[in-house]
Amino acid sequence: MKILITGASSGIGEGLARRYASENNELVLLARRETNLTKLQEELKPHTKSVEIVVADVSQFDDLQEKIKKIGSVDMVILNAGISIGHSLDITPFKEFKKLFDVNLLANHAVLEVLLPLFKTQKYGKIVFISSLASLIAMPSSKAYSASKRALNAYAESIRYKYKKDGLKVINVLPGFIQSEMTDKNEFKMPFLLSNKDGVNRIYNAIERNRRFYVFPLRFYLIISVLNLLPQFLRDKIVNSLY
Repeated sequence: MKILITGASSGIGEGLARRYASENNELVLLARRETNLTKLQEELKPHTKSVEIVVADVSQFDDLQEKIKKIGSVDMVILNAGISIGHSLDITPFKEFKKLFDVNLLANHAVLEVLLPLFKTQKYGKIVFISSLASLIAMPSSKAYSASKRALNAYAESIRYKYKKDGLKVINVLPGFIQSEMTDKNEFKMPFLLSNKDGVNRIYNAIERNRRFYVFPLRFYLIISVLNLLPQFLRDKIVNSLY
């Protein structure tokens, strides 16, 4: 199986690359940091059918699409590349807000604009979106991030409906806090924080089981679900009490 993973130089993407390293798989690892990718490539080569690295900034859409075209057809793409600008109650500068949407949302479409016709032609393919539990609740300290991931949920759902008849499987994964470079910069206590290994294993199992919509950890999801079921005035009161 030929697998393309974006954001593969660290965190969840790096963990999934290791998880999918096997003599039956061809890995294509895409990220900005060439040094990290090269180190990972050398580590995985002895255990994998082939490991190709692609150095690209996913927010540079023209360059990204040209490099995706050179990769050609794949069996599965894991759209993992994402960024966070941290938690703040301040107004997010427009440039940072746009960069976050470029990476967390628009880059996924840039990749799929190239791959979807190939998937449709070959009548199979698996698309994995890495969203976030933050997409399910709007908090004043994560305006841009939550908005970008909520938009990604809508996009993933639309793609699943559109291409089901073409044999494509679309999986949307919404993890909570997982230890990574992204979460390391958070200065608050993260509820139900999972190790990178645990988080990656849960995502891997969800992909292998073709879970269309997978949210974890369950306790965190249930708390958010209950909060969202409350009347708006009560939800406002609870959220505002946290800041």
